[in-house]
Amino acid sequence: MPLKDHPMWRRPTHHMDVQNPTDHVQWVELFFDLVHVVTIFILGNYLSHHLDWTGFLIFSGLFLAVFYAWADSSVFNSLYISTDVTHRLIMAMQIVTMMLIAASIPSAAGKGWAYFALAYAMNRALTAALYQRVRCNGTEGTALAKEQARNFFILAIVFAVSAVIPKPYCYWLFGVGVILVQLQYMLPRIGTLRFERFVPRLGHIAERFALLMLILIGEGFFKIVVTLSEKGIYKVSADTLINNVIGGLSLFVIAWLYFDTAGNAKLKNRRLPNLLAYWFSHIVLMWATVMIGVALAGEVYVGFVDPYPTGYGAIGSAGLAIFLAAIWALQNLVEDHCQIKKFHRAWLRAAGIALALVVLFIHPHVPSIVSNMIWGTALYLQVLVPYIQAFKEHQNQGA
Repeated sequence: MPLKDHPMWRRPTHHMDVQNPTDHVQWVELFFDLVHVVTIFILGNYLSHHLDWTGFLIFSGLFLAVFYAWADSSVFNSLYISTDVTHRLIMAMQIVTMMLIAASIPSAAGKGWAYFALAYAMNRALTAALYQRVRCNGTEGTALAKEQARNFFILAIVFAVSAVIPKPYCYWLFGVGVILVQLQYMLPRIGTLRFERFVPRLGHIAERFALLMLILIGEGFFKIVVTLSEKGIYKVSADTLINNVIGGLSLFVIAWLYFDTAGNAKLKNRRLPNLLAYWFSHIVLMWATVMIGVALAGEVYVGFVDPYPTGYGAIGSAGLAIFLAAIWALQNLVEDHCQIKKFHRAWLRAAGIALALVVLFIHPHVPSIVSNMIWGTALYLQVLVPYIQAFKEHQNQGA
């Protein structure tokens, strides 16, 4: 193999210019994803320590910013196959910026804001550098890489300015920047979605989303285990331990439900409305998944008789309703990659959402065993009903 064709030295190439490109995720991308384990865990900690409207809104804004930092890198790696030394070094620096972003999340609403905003600005600048390399190497014949490099460089300046201007204007400017991250793709006639070569590998994107979902669900396990260990497993009652076990199983069922309906599945077609619906549905889905993971840590604080803690109960029940709505949307957008998917019907999603909303209103007034049973019914029926129906059909076919 000539040295220039070795992965260590091969220049970035658009996947449409490669014969039989693979959809598999590179190890550098996997490492980048794993760094988000820490980021999401600290985000979850922030929410669990600020269970009020202000804390929830700050958590949601920080989550969206962190998601875009991950997503923009994923979009680049889906468009361009890049494995050389320079790419690895840029990705390594992006990983360092995510470390700084994660470390500054607990104090982002106070003295840590400048560190968060500056680290985020550097992350955007490094994304600009990835596209600039493609432009300078001449591997992109259109203005796609040029415009992306320009856009992310301008965004980096916006985020850097937000680190130094007075409060609350710094937060407003940062929020405008986060909105512009999405608009620079979508705006008619000037957004980069208009380019014919803005065609991410759908299989690659689906795999990246699936990997991040596993990370988000894993964060829920971390929250339960860490909360229980900090309280002392020997100090809690038997009913609290049972609640924790059921919480862990619930996270497994969430993964089960996602991968039976939408996980690792490609879009049915590349029409722009479908692409955008797929993208935004995943944002909402992941936001809700973090909420559920944080809420299940509340199981450590109750037995069977006490009402579920109000803040945890609110984000858990609302999170489940939002999660099921996002799953409902996604399963109608993707290919049927699993025969069981046809049994995941609309009435089942609607029933689950309705039960979750019931829990939202009654959980402060009833014993936790009641709210847990209704919440669990809303979730567990989402996998039990389809598999019972599939089993019956399998028996009939066998007969």
